[in-house]
Amino acid sequence: GFLGPIFSIFILQKVAGATLTTVGIGAAIYLITKSLLQLPVANYIDRNQGYRDDFFILVSGLLLASFSAFAYTLVHNIWQLYLVEALHGVAFSLYTPSWSEIFSRHLDKDRISFDWSLDSTTVGLAAGITGLLGSIMAQHFGFYSVFVAASVLSMLAVLVLTLSPNIIFPKNTVTEQVIKDHHDPGK
Repeated sequence: GFLGPIFSIFILQKVAGATLTTVGIGAAIYLITKSLLQLPVANYIDRNQGYRDDFFILVSGLLLASFSAFAYTLVHNIWQLYLVEALHGVAFSLYTPSWSEIFSRHLDKDRISFDWSLDSTTVGLAAGITGLLGSIMAQHFGFYSVFVAASVLSMLAVLVLTLSPNIIFPKNTVTEQVIKDHHDPGK
């Protein structure tokens, strides 16, 4: 959300030799990379039952998204932009199917439409609010403040997920693993 309203302007103002076509190619690189890679990631997740691989892939995607958001601060040339766009695509090819899998496991049987709409609503509201804040930040503090903020927020998401695994893992799975680990003298 932070990047949406300002990203094209950033490219045109800060990337040497960039044109509107550069913006379109960058967007295409991101979307094509994400679209092509998320299918194999989804297949991997579907083949490997359990929560641990989903969680690891989700956290990896968020870490990579955090790194790619920060990497925009280092972009000065078109090839660098395209490289970061590809990296950003890889990040969301990991994030999207893992989040979908995890979220789907937590759907209420009689509220499936509402639950998915709630997910869409929270994402839309967050993108709208951060889009507004990102444009204000870029105007007053420059583009790089927005990239750093996006990076920090992605890292905070990783921190929240790793410090509160009960959000992802069913309570009995975590409890059973803690009991199992406690009784395993090798641990």
